Amino acid sequence: MTNESATPRSTGFRATGPADLRTDSAAGSAAARSSAPTASVADDGFAANGGFFDPKEQLRAMLKRSIADRTFSELADIAYDHQGAGWIGHTLLDTLDEQGYDLDAFDAVGALTAAAVPMACAMVHAAASRGQDLDAFVMDFVYPSIKGPSIKGKRVILLDSWLSEKSYVQTSSLVTLRHGNELSLDFGIVQHEGAEIKAVAALVGGVDMVHPTVRVTNPVTDESVDLPFIEAFRESDLRS
Repeated sequence: MTNESATPRSTGFRATGPADLRTDSAAGSAAARSSAPTASVADDGFAANGGFFDPKEQLRAMLKRSIADRTFSELADIAYDHQGAGWIGHTLLDTLDEQGYDLDAFDAVGALTAAAVPMACAMVHAAASRGQDLDAFVMDFVYPSIKGPSIKGKRVILLDSWLSEKSYVQTSSLVTLRHGNELSLDFGIVQHEGAEIKAVAALVGGVDMVHPTVRVTNPVTDESVDLPFIEAFRESDLRS
């Protein structure tokens, strides 16, 4: 059962999941938003009046500084930061919720790369702070399998730190190198483990589409599926 301290008002993040576990109401949230003062955001992610602003905006400012001079980054400087980690976990949960995947819609989040491992863990802790359970797992980069709690029969979200057609690089097995389609291999492995894949998510996405999707093909069965691709931040926005 969620209590007042589980979702501190100072975080700026909303509770998600089943209504009976939330401490806020839709009307209360709407009223709070309508009564909140508006402010412009400076480059450091804080309100112009010197007060705290939306944590997602603070994370956005952090990301913009991190990738300013980089073509690609695993974002470890943010994922392991004492503030950045919390902002990542809550921002990813909120973004998924906005796209129709609240914490009642999936059971586990799977890290596609080593860079996504701290982000998956951040989501587990963010979910716990909201009074809900979420498991995590990671793709085994040596043997085609997963590491973590069993995902058999579970609904899962696959996660990467920065995912685009140009930047997705993983060498989890010889099969990956031979087929040249890492995400399709991961899709096949997770399917083989008995899980239902709901979507692919990334903290930063390099795919600018109105309704982004990622086509994956099971390398064993040749089954092709279009999965929703959910990005918390677009690379193009962070570089603007």
